[in-house]
Amino acid sequence: MDDLLVSGVVKAYGGAAGPVLDGLDLTVPGGALAAVLGPSGCGKTTLLRVIAGFLKADAGTVTVAGRLLGGPGVHLAPERRRIGIVPQEGALFPHLSVARNIAFGITDRDRAIRRARVGEMLDLVGLPGYGDRMPHELSGGQQQRVALARALAPRPHLVLLDEPFSALDSGLRGAVRAEVRAVLRESGATGLLVTHDQQEALSTADLVAVLREGRVAQCATPEDLYHRPVDPWLASFVGDAVLVPGTADRGTATTALGRVPLAAAPEGLREGLVLLRPEQLRLAEPGASDAEGLGAGGVMTEGVVTDVRFFGHDAMVTVAVDGLDRTVDVRAPGPLGVGLGRRVGIRLTGEATLHPNRG
Repeated sequence: MDDLLVSGVVKAYGGAAGPVLDGLDLTVPGGALAAVLGPSGCGKTTLLRVIAGFLKADAGTVTVAGRLLGGPGVHLAPERRRIGIVPQEGALFPHLSVARNIAFGITDRDRAIRRARVGEMLDLVGLPGYGDRMPHELSGGQQQRVALARALAPRPHLVLLDEPFSALDSGLRGAVRAEVRAVLRESGATGLLVTHDQQEALSTADLVAVLREGRVAQCATPEDLYHRPVDPWLASFVGDAVLVPGTADRGTATTALGRVPLAAAPEGLREGLVLLRPEQLRLAEPGASDAEGLGAGGVMTEGVVTDVRFFGHDAMVTVAVDGLDRTVDVRAPGPLGVGLGRRVGIRLTGEATLHPNRG
């Protein structure tokens, strides 16, 4: 299988700053699409360049499909790594036709074989009959699909995608993203997507690796990453988070917002920060008496609406909660029946995670 194994990779650029990559480990199973996510300066682009061979790591190893590409005494040139690259904005050769762009990396000298492979790639990316067109005659989404076809044409072990959708408008981005994901799955190629867009990573990848200070803070499926993040920072980075103090007892956390079952908590931790997502909070009429999801002391949690952000399919409602020194966000489905200044009740649903309160 075309597994990607990155082990203990260190890369520094010199100067007073520490290494950009600091003993980074990452495993991507063959055939999977993994997204690398993280704040600016965390090492995303450096990792991509080390894997591609454009940069030589100071320490550690990079292995693809069981073949050592970089390590002590080993640094294969990029063209020998069998890695395809889809850069930002496609970066097609403007003077070459679509067919010649796709054929660029195919090393077989038999013209018939090259022509057949180009035809396969055009069919795969949904552009049959486009071989004679020039790049400037294509839309942005079509150019990205041609760039993907060019990367897949030499049958690489790994495809690296460097924020390939960032130049597309928001309406087109989602469609092209889905198309690229489908093409990668159909081809069976292993993919590594570098992105700064959390929603893009969660909705596109099979695995998401979040980088922090040159290391992988957590690598998990999108669902596990979202619902079971390893710490509050990561929880806030991959989505909207509601963090409130809470006390754990026999698998349940009691907070000022209500009681909620715990999906996970560090062993022995009794007090800390309870992580909830805004969609786990429900708006209710003040004074409702149902015992489920009530606040500390069995009393309905109430507050005043201070802000409403409407998104069409739902809205984010900010509530100043009585007795809590912070506001909380509630994701409310439409149609929305609350406005600024209205008094509301809050209930909790689902499960939460408990994390140490590190101040």
